[in-house]
Amino acid sequence: MSGRVRTRVDKVSGERIAYSEMAIRNNSAIIEYCRTSMAALSGATSGILGLTSLYGFIFFFLAGFVLWLLLLIKAGNQWQQFFVCRKTLLTSGLTSGLFTYVLFWTFLYGMVHVY
Repeated sequence: MSGRVRTRVDKVSGERIAYSEMAIRNNSAIIEYCRTSMAALSGATSGILGLTSLYGFIFFFLAGFVLWLLLLIKAGNQWQQFFVCRKTLLTSGLTSGLFTYVLFWTFLYGMVHVY
């Protein structure tokens, strides 16, 4: 199963850069898994800590930003080899992660602080 190859032109050097569609899909799936795991763990943490209202949502966005920084550190200086742009790395899967976060947040808040 060979994947298609996408290309773009580098703005600085004018060179064509080729991306494998299969590799991009694989990297996106791994990022989605990391984001879902981060949402579940941070939701559980905020529920156990008893964060409510705006503090809980700030915690979610802070955890997402920390995950983004960790992924960029892991990719190193050659992040262009693994991802097309940094913006999609930060924003992809944010809303689905938010739903997972709220689910774990409310469940564990109820288990620890209500019952």
